[in-house]
Amino acid sequence: MKYYERILGAYLEKTIKTRPLVYLNGPRQTGKSTFVRNFKDDANYVSFDSPVNLAAAKADPAEFIRAFPTGKPNIIDEVQMAPEIYPYLKMAVDEKRSKGKGAGLYILTGSANLLALPRLSEALVGRMSVLTLLPFSSSEYKRTGVNFIEKLFLDKMEYRRYGKYDLTKIITNATFPEPALNSAIDRSQWFDDYLNTLLLRDIRVVADIRNPSKAIMLLSILALRAGGLLNNSLAAQETGLDIKTYERYKAAAINTFVIFEVNAWSKPSRLNKRFTKSPKLYFTDTGLLTYLLRRDLVDIFNTDRITMGHLFENFIACEIMKNASSFPGLTVSHFRTSDQKEVDFVIEKKDGVVGIEVKLDSEPDNHDFAGLKLLREAVRERFRKGIVVYPGTELVPFGEDLWAVPVSYLWEKN
Repeated sequence: MKYYERILGAYLEKTIKTRPLVYLNGPRQTGKSTFVRNFKDDANYVSFDSPVNLAAAKADPAEFIRAFPTGKPNIIDEVQMAPEIYPYLKMAVDEKRSKGKGAGLYILTGSANLLALPRLSEALVGRMSVLTLLPFSSSEYKRTGVNFIEKLFLDKMEYRRYGKYDLTKIITNATFPEPALNSAIDRSQWFDDYLNTLLLRDIRVVADIRNPSKAIMLLSILALRAGGLLNNSLAAQETGLDIKTYERYKAAAINTFVIFEVNAWSKPSRLNKRFTKSPKLYFTDTGLLTYLLRRDLVDIFNTDRITMGHLFENFIACEIMKNASSFPGLTVSHFRTSDQKEVDFVIEKKDGVVGIEVKLDSEPDNHDFAGLKLLREAVRERFRKGIVVYPGTELVPFGEDLWAVPVSYLWEKN
């Protein structure tokens, strides 16, 4: 099967030239192993999915690290399964740095967020860069190489008509590589197996989950809240968990990349407004979200526009996070005032702010830009663009730096 290039490749290549160690995390089955092995085809590759490698690393971690070949990068896959090697990695890195060989030494991969692995982060603080590989973006699946966040900040927009597309097909294939590239796979069975593996392996690494059925129930309840402000107390009540246990289960889902939160925008502004402080919740993969809803995406698209609106927003949230992974220092938040003016996503870099509102309606109107205008007033000269993403075909101006943008902008080359 031909390799599909990933947007993160250029950033990894730049990082490995200056840093001794890179930790590539991300959800299980996003293609981390394939990605790093294609990135450095001459590297020494070791996976802790191999029982022999795992047993050897745990038996004598110092010797295991010392036995690695020199003069080439070493890739250690699923590193979270053998925390015994962390201090010896630190010593190996420090020894090589003292000899002036301080770049491109190790690439580690793992299916757990670094924040959930304190032993790893403490051992390698100051020596490690962290990158995140998520499921296919729409442009990765379409193989266009587009990073639409880069386009938003750099491009001067002008009126354009795009070609037609099948939105449900795009959302369906912006997912994990295996189901995206093999149409014969039964996706319901695939996601069922995925969740079982997640509960039996990855979540157990980051949390003491004693009742897997409650974890699945929690994900099903959170699926009904995707794209909305999250009331943790209410969600805990519905699962029958006390609030501390609920928070632990939710943290495990975040740290294994099943869900993520977009925090509220909290920057100072000259507006006399109160801003919502609650985060919004999204699932890292819209296909998994649809599976948890026990619904068919095409049927939802044709018969349930409210639910489809939430799925469309979740899809855009995922696309933002996939493209944002190549931009260090970039932040993503949501903007909502107490009188319900909102912007779904606020993307901030040192050199400016872009606002993104998501609308399933095929014909945006001036009312859809109210929140973006308020954001522009709040950030003033830092405002670069405000866009309403919609499932149409025309890129149209709605005022200074305000545009209605077809969703195909995310994967089409200009």
